[in-house]
Amino acid sequence: MNTATQVDLVVLDIAGTTVEEHGLVYKALADTVIAAGGDATNIGNWMGADKYEAISSLLGREHVDAEFQDFHERLAKYYAETPPTPIDGVPEALKRLRDNGIKVALTTGFDRPIVDGLLDVLNWRNDVLDAVVTVDDVKAGRPAPYMIHKAMELTGTRNVRRVLTAGDTTRDLEAGMNAGARFVVGVLSGSQTREELARQEHTHLLNSVAEIPRLVQGGGVA
Repeated sequence: MNTATQVDLVVLDIAGTTVEEHGLVYKALADTVIAAGGDATNIGNWMGADKYEAISSLLGREHVDAEFQDFHERLAKYYAETPPTPIDGVPEALKRLRDNGIKVALTTGFDRPIVDGLLDVLNWRNDVLDAVVTVDDVKAGRPAPYMIHKAMELTGTRNVRRVLTAGDTTRDLEAGMNAGARFVVGVLSGSQTREELARQEHTHLLNSVAEIPRLVQGGGVA
């Protein structure tokens, strides 16, 4: 299938999809929940989700502002000790897509302060991306489609059938399908397995974002 003229916008998740952050966000999340007296056994169910919502649900409380601040502080400490890095091949893939006239946006279950810090560490502030949408930019995070639609709005993309979404969690795939994207891609660079991703509706499974330029330029999928 030749997709070369069918994609105007590629929307990508951050942690585990474009950025290797060594699972530290979920370590910080688990540590926060445990410190607050909660049970972090099911932390994996919240991959790709709004982190405030995750803490609230895991603790069974609506308001968790203090715990959310604790999560921020723990994550900042972990990132200072082990800085996030781009996943192999991702910077080249982003450049190749944009060089071919395809816009690139990031969406994430992180809030804006975390993402701003990540972009600074990665040096992705300028001339790397066309838009960045965080969970606090919309009414609800994944699996709601709103971050994808916001990315469309910010990049001037009008036809959702000319959008490719990609992420490393089942929530990413749910959001892509809920948004009506033509291509909903699971990538195996994160912590969820091929089998886990395959159980969620999708159009493609790839090893990493590095393979997306070949897909959208008509090379198909290995």
